[in-house]
Amino acid sequence: MTIFPNAKINIGLNIIAKRDDDYHNIESVFYPVPLRDALEFVVLKERKQGDEMKITGLELECGKEENLVIKAVNLLRGEYNIPPLKIHLHKVIPDGSGLGGGSSDAAFMLKYINRYFKLGISNDRLKGYALELGSDCVFFIDNKPAIAGGRGEKLININLDLSNKYLLIVHPRIRTSTAEAYSLAVPSPWDVPLSSLIKEPVAEWHKLIRNDFQKQVSGRHAVIGEIIEKIYNDGALYCSMSGSGSSVYGIFNHKPGLSHYSPYWVWQGIME
Repeated sequence: MTIFPNAKINIGLNIIAKRDDDYHNIESVFYPVPLRDALEFVVLKERKQGDEMKITGLELECGKEENLVIKAVNLLRGEYNIPPLKIHLHKVIPDGSGLGGGSSDAAFMLKYINRYFKLGISNDRLKGYALELGSDCVFFIDNKPAIAGGRGEKLININLDLSNKYLLIVHPRIRTSTAEAYSLAVPSPWDVPLSSLIKEPVAEWHKLIRNDFQKQVSGRHAVIGEIIEKIYNDGALYCSMSGSGSSVYGIFNHKPGLSHYSPYWVWQGIME
């Protein structure tokens, strides 16, 4: 069985407050985008100890046992009889880029193990499992545009349609630390909540919607600010860093040129 876990972008990110559990309450819009990994699994015919996993494509920093796909399998295996699997993950979404690739891989694995083995797990229970793997994982269970609150796990679906817009994603081939980004941030709720601002036309977002991580992260990595400037110069309606970085995306009415992004990892597509 082959599945194609997609990435997401953050449209705006307000770090509202630090919580007693050392996490932060945020408000952000999570939007699914058609940049996809490929994930395949088959049941091992020979009864072996443990799963086999092969990873191709872009490199990952974590080893097999730390990979969220394996963690998702083992999480379900704690309650269900799931045989050893042979897994192939082909990475297209850059690791540590703010695009949710690892979270998506894990959530899709939960969903499709449920379907393949006919486990009958409800969406709400799948979200509970996903939350054990990471806050962003919950989003990919429904995989629909949503306002994210709490740690990112409290989701309210919204009617936001960016279909037929061009999306450009530029990853500067550097990895930013989410923990470090939060440590540099100064939590403060916005005067107007993102849930209201997102209703404005896309062409107005650059005046209204920001990513609270962006100033601090681009201060440490000047290339992020340089990429944002280039994308706006190319005519983007809106441009932002996604999550805690380091990927930057632009939303366009037209297909942008790619030539001057050649030092970086670049992806372009039409929103679905």
